[in-house]
Amino acid sequence: MRRLALWMLALCLAAPAALAGPIRIGITQIVEHPALDANRQGIIDRLSELGYKEGRDVVYDVQIAQGNIATANLIAKKFVGDKVDLIVAIATPTAVAAAKATRDIPIVISAITDPVGAKLVESLERPGRNVTGTTDLSPVKDQLALFKEIAPNVRRIGIIYNAGEPNSVTLVKLARQAAKELGYEIVEATVANSAGVMAAAKSLVGRADAVYVPTDNTVVSALEAVVKVCQDNDMPLITGDTDSVARGAIAAIAIDYYELGRQTGDMVARILKGANPAEMPVETLKNFELHVNVKAAKAMGVTLPEAFVKRAAKVYR
Repeated sequence: MRRLALWMLALCLAAPAALAGPIRIGITQIVEHPALDANRQGIIDRLSELGYKEGRDVVYDVQIAQGNIATANLIAKKFVGDKVDLIVAIATPTAVAAAKATRDIPIVISAITDPVGAKLVESLERPGRNVTGTTDLSPVKDQLALFKEIAPNVRRIGIIYNAGEPNSVTLVKLARQAAKELGYEIVEATVANSAGVMAAAKSLVGRADAVYVPTDNTVVSALEAVVKVCQDNDMPLITGDTDSVARGAIAAIAIDYYELGRQTGDMVARILKGANPAEMPVETLKNFELHVNVKAAKAMGVTLPEAFVKRAAKVYR
C-alpha cells in the first residue's frame, strides 16, 4: 500500500507538467515573400535542432497579415487571447502590433530595420521591456555603390517604398544621405499597397536612370512588377535583400534572411529557458553577401564586369 501511495503521489506531482503540453509560439508575419519566409523557416529549423520538435515540444500558430495593419493587430490580439507562451514577430508592422498588444508575453522580433525608431525597444543594448530579437538593417551605402560598378553612367536613382512602413522610412533616409556622399540624386515613388507597385515603377521611367528597392515588404511582395518595368526600359535594378536577386534584380549585397532566422531561433531558445528579453541586446548578422543575376543584367541592358561577377557569393545565370 505504501508503494502504491508513493506512486500515486508521484503521478499527481507529475500531472501538471504533462497537462501543460507543448510550448505554444505564435508567429506573426506581415506578408509572404521569400526573404521573410526564409527568416521564419530559419527560426523553426534552429529551434528543432535545439530540441524543440514541432508537435511534440512546441506548437506553432503561423499567421500572415497579408500586408494589412488591421489584420496584424487582430493577430496580435488573438495570440494574447490564446495565452501563447511566446510571440515571434517578423517585420516591423507585425512587431509593432504585437508590442502594443502585450507587455507580459515575451516577444522576439526578426527582420526589423530600426527597433529603436519603431519604439519596440529602448535601446539595442538594453531593450528594457518584453521585446528583443534581431535587426536586418541594410548596408544602404554599399548597396547604392553597386551602381558605380555595374552602371557608371547612372545619376538618378529611383526608390520605390511604402511610406507607411517605419522601416522603409528609415532606409530611405539612409539612402538620401548615402546618395549625397556618392553623388546621386534620389527620386522617390511611394506606394500604399502591393497593387500600386507597378504604377509606382512606371512613374520612374524618364525620371530615374536606375531603381533601388530597399527591404520594403510591400514592394518586395510585388517585385516582379518592378522587374518588368526595369527590363522594358533598360533600368538597372538593385535590391536590399539577396532573395530578390533570384527573382530578377541584378544584384544585392545583404544579409542571409535564413541565417538571421536561425540566430533569432537561438534567442527564442534562451528566453524559453528563462532569459529576460529586457536584458538581451538586439542582435544582427555581421556578414553580408553579394548575389548577382547575370541573366537579369542582360535583360536590363547591363554588361556586368567579370571581376564583379567573380566577387559574388552566388551567381544566377
